[in-house]
Amino acid sequence: MADPSSYRPKPGQIPDSPGVYKFRDEHRRVIYVGKAKNLRQRVANYFQDLANLHPRTRTMVTTAASVEWTVVSTEVEALQLEYSWIKEFDPRFNVKYRDDKSYPYLAVTLNEEFPRVQVMRGAKKKGVRYFGPYGHAWAIRETVDLMLRVFPVRTCSAGVFRNAARTGRPCLLGYIGKCSAPCVGRVTPEEHRELAVDFCDFMAGRTGTYIRRLEKDMMQAAEEMEYERAARLRDDAEALKRAMEKSAVVLADATDADLIAVAEDELEAALQIFHVRGGRVRGQRGWVTDKVEAVDTSGLVEHALQQLYGEERGDAVPKEVLVPALPEDAEAVSQWLAERRGSQVSLRIPQRGDKKDLMVTVQRNAQQALGLHKTKRASDLTTRSRALEEIAEALGLDTAPLRIECYDISHLQGDDVVASMVVFEDGLARKSEYRRFQIKGFEGQDDVRSMHEVIGRRFKRYLQDKERTGEWEEAPEAAPGAGGPVPGAPGQAPVPAATGPVPAPALTAASPDDEPEPREDDGRPKRFAYPPQLVVVDGGQPQVAAAKRALDELGIDDIAVCGLAKRLEEVWLPDDDDPVVLPRSSEGLYLLQRVRDEAHRFAIAYQRAKRAKRIRSSPLDDVAGLGETRKQALIKHFGSVKKLRQATIDEICEVPGIGRRTAESVAAALASTAPAAPAVNTATGEIIEEDDGGSP
Repeated sequence: MADPSSYRPKPGQIPDSPGVYKFRDEHRRVIYVGKAKNLRQRVANYFQDLANLHPRTRTMVTTAASVEWTVVSTEVEALQLEYSWIKEFDPRFNVKYRDDKSYPYLAVTLNEEFPRVQVMRGAKKKGVRYFGPYGHAWAIRETVDLMLRVFPVRTCSAGVFRNAARTGRPCLLGYIGKCSAPCVGRVTPEEHRELAVDFCDFMAGRTGTYIRRLEKDMMQAAEEMEYERAARLRDDAEALKRAMEKSAVVLADATDADLIAVAEDELEAALQIFHVRGGRVRGQRGWVTDKVEAVDTSGLVEHALQQLYGEERGDAVPKEVLVPALPEDAEAVSQWLAERRGSQVSLRIPQRGDKKDLMVTVQRNAQQALGLHKTKRASDLTTRSRALEEIAEALGLDTAPLRIECYDISHLQGDDVVASMVVFEDGLARKSEYRRFQIKGFEGQDDVRSMHEVIGRRFKRYLQDKERTGEWEEAPEAAPGAGGPVPGAPGQAPVPAATGPVPAPALTAASPDDEPEPREDDGRPKRFAYPPQLVVVDGGQPQVAAAKRALDELGIDDIAVCGLAKRLEEVWLPDDDDPVVLPRSSEGLYLLQRVRDEAHRFAIAYQRAKRAKRIRSSPLDDVAGLGETRKQALIKHFGSVKKLRQATIDEICEVPGIGRRTAESVAAALASTAPAAPAVNTATGEIIEEDDGGSP
């Protein structure tokens, strides 16, 4: 635990202008990001008597080891920079909302030549128009099925579309009138795009125009005694009305607003959002968050607005945002929203009328979401805590292992030997910190030697990071096994981190190897920067001994090591002749099994991908500057690698895009790789002519 006075800035050092500040821990990780109208006043509040601070704030300042700040011109710039840094650094003490499920959207891919209507989840893509989110994907499909009568837009996948275009026959929807069949040329690309735009306009709330147009055409067809056409138009209008009925009218027509409500207790908060477009609820979603910082309702609302609209532009930001409490800098937030929308945005608390009544409904949903979340998570939190405590007790650790790393070796009969590293923090997988290794030190199959190499490489990089960032004073590196100090070894005096603004570091390009060149420290999550409290290896005594030996050679003695053998699920410790046997019903054993199985899965996936890549390799892969497009052009021109190998340089130059220098490189690369031995028919003894494939 750090003393905040050890890194407190000197009086007068902090400017009194708007800005954004960052707290870093002893490993130079950014653990908190905040903004302020007056940096001097805000930052000084963190260095008062610890007894006067909120418990969460007290934990943050005692975890931190330095503070930095960046001055900006306006409060809006501070808001934008704070959002960017929270997204970039993922600080552990900042409020971060997480979706309680992956919500589906109705998407129209206007970025394609023939736009497609489909259900989409995940990150939004540029050039795609989104509507929702919806509670269930089936609700989207029901709505689309009704609307395709009037707006027969393409809904098929790219493969189905290409197959229909190749055969000249549309799919079933094209035959029953629910697709305009642009794949076979029934409509032009321009006509199909107009249908997609009309579909988007209707979904955006401009519904009256289309229904009135259909009713007018229906009456005209009836007057002209075209009764079949009139009946079809009547059914189309009814279909659009049924689609509209799926979204209840809650506000006056043309109301375009998002309503946000928050339910909270001392530890957690739940947030619900209703998206109202054209007076109808077009979507709903909920977030939950741990209150890891001292924050009130207005602060929760501000964080929610940043996360909700930080990546949005244009109409995705509504004209009105109704909230239960205004952010501290409401004017700056409103201006920021207006910049993202491109026009004025009203940020306010509803006081009366229909909007206040709807806000009560949203608030009720937030309360129910918080209750449901706490019910589902209570046992989960208890179980994870008990599992970590059982592991600590069984292995004789001083504290629960909040960060566990597990390593596994994978190969196929000694080929493509790889290793995996998975990370569990607080009993949950941290997939962003999973890593993969290629075994470089030797050829062949030797799991023990491979484990020694992987552990050594991982923690050597950790020590290099500590030395590079100045966290430990440099000292002469001792020979392996000599027991002398090494850079970053425990016991050396740390160098206090500097305070104040730090210039942006220059980044170096990562090498193509599995471990990139180290970058200057900037607080971003890095591959090997953080030490675990426990290293788990997949295996028994030999693998554990190899891992322990690798740590000893680096002078690291404050990281526990154990192994989990698959045969009897025994836990092995270094230098112990007998394993630790945890009860089969133990939550600690279950967690170790999950960690081990995840490392095994990750290693096998990498090994299979590496083997598949090797099998698909071609002699053309080694030609410098020859990309995939020109490889395909060569194979298409000659038909196979075998025929390309027999071609002259002048014949290779005839391929479009291939110059003489490239042709010479191709010829040299193919000449240096001997063709595979011919296959023999074992029944007849004759040699089978091989055409070595139609792809590189």
